[in-house]
Amino acid sequence: MTQGSGEKILQRADKMAQFSAMEEGLTRAYLTKEHKQAHQQLSDWMINAGLEVWQDSVGNQWGRKTSANPTQSTIIIGSHSDTVVNAGKYDGNLGILLGLEALEQLSGVDLPFHVDLVAFADEEGVRFNTTLIGSSAVAGCFQPAWLDIKDDQNTAMGEAMLSFGLSPELAGKDARVAEEVKAYLEVHIEQGPVLEELNLPVGVVTGIAGAKRYYFSVKGMAGHAGTVPHALRMDALCGVAEMISAVETYGLEHNVVATVGKCDVKPSAVNVIPGEVTFSLDTRSAVQGDLEVACSELHFQLEQIAQRRQLKLSSEMTYQASAVPCHPQLQQQWGMVVKQQTGKEACLLPSGAGHDAMVMANITDIGMLFVRCEKGISHNPREQVNEQDVSVALNCLVDMVQLLATSDLTEA
Repeated sequence: MTQGSGEKILQRADKMAQFSAMEEGLTRAYLTKEHKQAHQQLSDWMINAGLEVWQDSVGNQWGRKTSANPTQSTIIIGSHSDTVVNAGKYDGNLGILLGLEALEQLSGVDLPFHVDLVAFADEEGVRFNTTLIGSSAVAGCFQPAWLDIKDDQNTAMGEAMLSFGLSPELAGKDARVAEEVKAYLEVHIEQGPVLEELNLPVGVVTGIAGAKRYYFSVKGMAGHAGTVPHALRMDALCGVAEMISAVETYGLEHNVVATVGKCDVKPSAVNVIPGEVTFSLDTRSAVQGDLEVACSELHFQLEQIAQRRQLKLSSEMTYQASAVPCHPQLQQQWGMVVKQQTGKEACLLPSGAGHDAMVMANITDIGMLFVRCEKGISHNPREQVNEQDVSVALNCLVDMVQLLATSDLTEA
């Protein structure tokens, strides 16, 4: 590894953070001025690293280390350059910059395949509330109906593409096909506290959790807080409180995480018994079967609570994504390079958050490496990584690309 590579990557992350719609913070959304500026900077760095560069049909930025004799299909390394509102510097962006530095260090190494680095233009979905636009286009999953979705300023995605210099009618038409992609690699901050708790710089991802989200409506009877005895009440909020406790207990006892993150109480007056409550439920598991069972059993438990309390319960599923396993051989190979770089057996852990890799799994095998982040904090300006950990992750990625040059992936 070149001396100071970790420091160089962090300095570039600082530079990328300057392309922001916030003066005192970081927000970079899809098809904005900041998107264009950030990808121009990435393009400049890619050119300086000796890569062939291009922008695709939805505004993803690409750089290619070209093989003189590409006898095998292409390796793609990627992550996303967009951010949430008031974000940290490293979610998504660190993976791109690690890939860039890895290819710069491999510039003199002949590989039997092309290596493509991609900065996906939209993973977070901040502007149009439709996530994973960039990787969906690459993986052949772009939905033309998305072009009609409007942002808060009433600008449709298709109109924004035109203003950005893209042709919306071509969106997703340049998708990659499975036959030409050998594997997809993504390095990402953990966004959780496991690696810090274990005092490890990196960890190997086993898979990306599937998720289902619901909105529940619980209806009871509003009434005077001073005159209706407890035994005769149909208090929607008390019912929901019991439901939330049941959700937490289920998550603790089963292979899922279940979260109630939003709750709206009506009529929301200090002296009125709550008559109606709506609340969200986010359920996730890396094992799809466990997720399906959890959702079914939780629905049953919540319905039982509602019936016992004489409340009316209804639900609507608002989002679902299937669990996506990482390829076993890629997990094993990541583990080999991690042990080589750290002297310790690799920690294997699932990702509870979604990533571009879950979409890229539609066309190729995926493998992910997590990098420790301070206190597991992410989607927050306090997001922080350690320079030494970044250097370890870089070495692992360089070694991984070279290892793939000497191996063929078997069927999962």
